[in-house]
Amino acid sequence: MAKLKIIVASTRPGRVGLSVGKWILKEVREHGGFDDIELVDLAEVNLPFMNEPHHPRLAQYTHRHTRDWSAKIAEADAFIFVMPEYNYGYNAELKNAIDYLHNEWRYKPVGMVGYGGVAAGTRAVQMIKQVVTTLKMTPLFEAVYLPFVRQYLDDDGNMVPDDMATTSAKAMLDELVRVSDALRRLREE
Repeated sequence: MAKLKIIVASTRPGRVGLSVGKWILKEVREHGGFDDIELVDLAEVNLPFMNEPHHPRLAQYTHRHTRDWSAKIAEADAFIFVMPEYNYGYNAELKNAIDYLHNEWRYKPVGMVGYGGVAAGTRAVQMIKQVVTTLKMTPLFEAVYLPFVRQYLDDDGNMVPDDMATTSAKAMLDELVRVSDALRRLREE
């Protein structure tokens, strides 16, 4: 089995991303396809806006926060991005977190959980595919989209999925395991 990092992209006060992230973490645990799972909250990681003097491809990191981020991403075999849609795109904090590194992302699949209003994060997911493929990541076709995301929250702010969300999550996780296994050889080279 493999190591999975679920990255909660939103850092905004009042965000729903952490609730969505905790829900997908529960789905991953029930699925059983990954034995080492970590929920990574970019609000807690708190990376400053890119402040490394060297290109990430060189991996000559000068700051402790970058070295810590590098180690966390390097150990993963696969990712799920839990991402909002802001103004028809993905958020700056996620782009910054991706851009800090280069080689650590290579040959790893990424599943997407998009959320927002009527478009359910679909435009953000489409936009980020250009970025992740440049890093030799493999974005999955299977994804979870949550339209009008607040409809899924109970009075305590916990995610209460419908059948479509749960079914989509299972399909994405099945494929994430399959693609992670297929890319393992490339990661090990």
